[in-house]
Amino acid sequence: MATSPAGPPPPADGLLSAAHRNLRELAHGLTHASHPPTPLFADSPRRWLRPLPYVAVVALTAALLPVTVTVLTGDYGVSGGVAGALAVGQAAPLLMLAHRPLQAWWIVFASDVLGALLVQPEREDAVWPWPPPVVVGYLFVLLALGLRERRRTLIGVWLVTGVAGQLLHLLVPSQAGGGGALLMTVLGAVVLVIGAAVRERSEAQRLLVEQETISEAERARRTLLEERTRIARELHDVVAHHMSVITVQADSAPYRIDGLGDEARAEFASIAAGARESLAEMRRLLSVLRSDGSRGELAPQPGLGRLQQLVEATVRAGLPAELSLAADVREAVERGGVPQAVDLSAYRIVQEALANVVRHAPGARTRVSVTARDGHLTVLVVNAEAGEPGSPLEASGTGHGLVGMRERVRLTGGTLDTGPLPDGGFRVAARLPLPPDQPPPVPVNPEDP
Repeated sequence: MATSPAGPPPPADGLLSAAHRNLRELAHGLTHASHPPTPLFADSPRRWLRPLPYVAVVALTAALLPVTVTVLTGDYGVSGGVAGALAVGQAAPLLMLAHRPLQAWWIVFASDVLGALLVQPEREDAVWPWPPPVVVGYLFVLLALGLRERRRTLIGVWLVTGVAGQLLHLLVPSQAGGGGALLMTVLGAVVLVIGAAVRERSEAQRLLVEQETISEAERARRTLLEERTRIARELHDVVAHHMSVITVQADSAPYRIDGLGDEARAEFASIAAGARESLAEMRRLLSVLRSDGSRGELAPQPGLGRLQQLVEATVRAGLPAELSLAADVREAVERGGVPQAVDLSAYRIVQEALANVVRHAPGARTRVSVTARDGHLTVLVVNAEAGEPGSPLEASGTGHGLVGMRERVRLTGGTLDTGPLPDGGFRVAARLPLPPDQPPPVPVNPEDP
């Protein structure tokens, strides 16, 4: 079978075009700063760190100006006026290192090259083309660049510095001194690497802190969603019970009540159909809320009637706790006067509060009281300071238990008050609304007109 000849390979990026592209990127890095003109510690939360870059550059400039003038006049035979002008051009731009290090480098670099062309060493051992004060000031410039600029810019600065030193030796070969170009190249590379390493490490730490902050926010959000899902699953059982009762009553009404007309039978059938549809919708919603592989609880949801068992189990676990349940609350629970949502929420709040005491204050004496007054059910859990020696199971809580309490209280339209006590204990107070008392329904005799 004949095969078609392969087409020509795609044109490769030649060396000249690659070099031209890299040079263009280096030139862009040397002419465009990668940061806004703000000092190094401008965003620091510590106030004393913010003026530190300005103090450092002022001290550096004040020290290098007279030293540069002295060295140029004494070791290089430069007149006082020229030495002063070169010193200003080489040292004064250091004041810009705090906020514009790249622009300061351009000025210092041009002044250093001009000074190398004008300086004639008096001694054979004098360093040229970069005198010692120039080397010191230039290294500080490179350090500021390493702390602020990108790696590409740093490579460009180092290459320009090394090439300039070699070109000066080639253009002015009669100079007696030497060694300055190699010294600047080696020390400059070391300083740039150190500055870049510090900058990249600080950047990595900043990104790590941001990621930890995001992770903590996501963790809190996930905890809130999980708690809401758990509450929704529990409320499904409560609401499903009532909907099932409505369905059974509507279906059995035509058989329990004599003398119903066709319209009444059709109305009861419509009510039963609507209740069944609502139950089906709730089951579909619950299948989404449940996590993969989880199954619904078969036991009935707990309530205030099981608080005594909860407290007794807590006492057996080593926590001295006592329960005070008001008589009117007991009566309301026995006759079903407490809504199931409030009943379940009150139980869960006490359960989570006792669990928090066990985790954070083991052995602390705890008092649980439930009262009903002014149309509200008040749940109060107060614990003293930890009663057992040693560290608690959890030194600092995540607050996830309080998230569940707040969600349950919000669901019922109540209020929650939590906080530490002056004696070292903790207090949880929830106020849940109760429905107004209604008179019992008057039985209707079907035989009455």
